[in-house]
Amino acid sequence: MTTDTEEPTLTIDELAARAGTTVRTVRFYSTKGLLPPPVIGARRVGHYGQEHLSRLALIEELQHQGMTLAAIERYLAQLPPDLSAHDLAIHRAVVASWAPEGTESLDRRELERRAGRSLGEDDVERLVAMGVVGLDGTLYRVDSGLLRLGVQLLDVPVSQEAILASRNVLIEHSRAAAHELSQVFRGEVSQRAAQDVKSLSAHMQPLVVQALLTTFQRSLREELREWLKESKESKEAQESEEG
Repeated sequence: MTTDTEEPTLTIDELAARAGTTVRTVRFYSTKGLLPPPVIGARRVGHYGQEHLSRLALIEELQHQGMTLAAIERYLAQLPPDLSAHDLAIHRAVVASWAPEGTESLDRRELERRAGRSLGEDDVERLVAMGVVGLDGTLYRVDSGLLRLGVQLLDVPVSQEAILASRNVLIEHSRAAAHELSQVFRGEVSQRAAQDVKSLSAHMQPLVVQALLTTFQRSLREELREWLKESKESKEAQESEEG
């Protein structure tokens, strides 16, 4: 697995498998300019990284929204050319928020195809615990909007308890934020016709989601910066006492 700071290490076959698509599709997107070129390594083999994987996930999400290839090309052309995999993931999260809620019932083979990897029983149990996958007899009820995130969390080196605690915190505070925001806008729409309210909601939802994501991202960076500062000061104090 690569990160934004690691060298691209995925072959085109590995990239296609991770993205749950085909090599032919990856090549097609590359010829259309939807994917940046790979890094050419030894033996003229192209290597892909997390940015390519995140861009494929974004393209897939745009397709789920019903956008044509031409519309997807225009959407991607408007994005800054130097977006990191993390930034692309945020864009995908915003796009996914436009979709209505819903789940699909999939068999194990289709679940793994959508996940872009094979899943062991422990992996499925973790996805079930996260609320990404539910059991429905021999099928799996899948929240498609959360599946990619859930699969990525399988590789995060933290305990399942920490992941579930984080999920509960996010749900609790996001619901509180949604309630307060609805109170703010309720007065604005109370005197409008139902169609006007629906139109306003459709326009406001992606804007509000992006604003929340951006605010959360900045707040999290500040918290991590403060935590690292405190950890450094604590370590220096401990070393001074020992010295």
